[in-house]
Amino acid sequence: MNFEPHDTLAAPAVLQSAETEAVVLSILMNFPAAFDDMADRLKPEHFAVDSYRSIYAELCRQMAAGRGCDDMSIAQALEGVVAMEEVLTVARCHDHSARAISRHAQTLIDMHQARGLHALSYRMAELAFEDSPIADRIDRAQAEVAKLETHEAAEDWVDAHTAAIQHLDLIDARAEGKISGLPTGFHDLDELLDGGMARGNLVVVGARPAMGKTAFAMTLGLHMAATWAVGMFSMEMPHSDVRDRQAAILGRVSIADIKRPKRAGGGLDFSRIVDGVERSKALRWNVSDRSSLNILQVRSMARALKRRRGLDVLIVDYIGLMAGLDPKQNRAYQIEEISRGLKSLAKELDIVVVCLAQVNRGAAEKAMNPPSLHELRDSGAIEQDADVVAFIHRPIQANPDAGDQFRNYAQLRVAKNRQGRTGDVHLFYHGEFTGFEAWGGPIPTSTVTKTMPARRGMEAAERF
Repeated sequence: MNFEPHDTLAAPAVLQSAETEAVVLSILMNFPAAFDDMADRLKPEHFAVDSYRSIYAELCRQMAAGRGCDDMSIAQALEGVVAMEEVLTVARCHDHSARAISRHAQTLIDMHQARGLHALSYRMAELAFEDSPIADRIDRAQAEVAKLETHEAAEDWVDAHTAAIQHLDLIDARAEGKISGLPTGFHDLDELLDGGMARGNLVVVGARPAMGKTAFAMTLGLHMAATWAVGMFSMEMPHSDVRDRQAAILGRVSIADIKRPKRAGGGLDFSRIVDGVERSKALRWNVSDRSSLNILQVRSMARALKRRRGLDVLIVDYIGLMAGLDPKQNRAYQIEEISRGLKSLAKELDIVVVCLAQVNRGAAEKAMNPPSLHELRDSGAIEQDADVVAFIHRPIQANPDAGDQFRNYAQLRVAKNRQGRTGDVHLFYHGEFTGFEAWGGPIPTSTVTKTMPARRGMEAAERF
């Protein structure tokens, strides 16, 4: 029996909708912010109409280039491919709301898969009339069905030899300095992390209130912003407070003078403020003070920032102020959802995510000792998901009677490091301009003995 192939037959009209495709394009052209939610889901091949597929491909190119897009720029770029009148008609067919974009996009994706299933039905019919062994034909049919069922890329599975060859290339790139960690500005911390923070990692910095979590994060972020693109979600402080601290750190000016420039006995040195402003010109530092963000909002905003301005390091201040997707769930479940999402975001965008976290009140009882991993507040998932967990501790803050030698001393304990060593980093805390730097000189000591037992894999606890 002669069986004619049907791959070239067009799919039935019910499996495509030119109206829905036009609406999706119109929304994306009129509401560019919606593109960030759709870019990882919607592909040019999801459009059945050739001209619409070309319009969407050009829209993706312009958005990826960071230029934004509009109907005229797309029409000009597609001159000779798609008529300008068609581009303008599509752009103006739906311009009043972006709320339905997710539903319309899913409709296009479903129709694309249905068209694939329709085409596959003909290929499977052909297999029935081939002369090869039936077991082989069934296996090939199952493989074709599997392509529709999964979105895994071919490179998701890598065999041992290929992985070894790729790893040799990676080692060579490291040896040549082409790939390295992102230096933090704290030499001892970079040494513990084998050159700095690694892309794809979730780094958690925990502490009791008033220990300097935000000050440390801003000091680290402002230093890294001289080389890398840094974004900070300041959910605790408004822009005005962040700018006060930024001016204090960059200009090395007392924050009290910044808040009260004409206070008695003080006096703001405006030349230092101007120096800080000049230093800020070279920094790729971006801050959002939106509060109570959930993980989907953080992911969307981070993607948009990476596309528009670049993003290498994302600072979240702090995880306890983020909202869960379902307010009816208990807080431990919400924190688990957030920490897992932040880790996924670090891998997806190939960035470092530095997330600040509170610790339980029990840590306050150990006046001379940093907190431990089990004292992270709300959920053990933070400890599990994080690649690096560090705790900031200032003995003088926890125990005012510790002695004057501890006045500016701070200890950063790296309690977990998935890919390397753990240990302590000694820091100098400048309270007047809320900044940290490396500690110089001998480590302060006291007759008070630490009560925390030495942990395996961690440097032996020192006696203060």
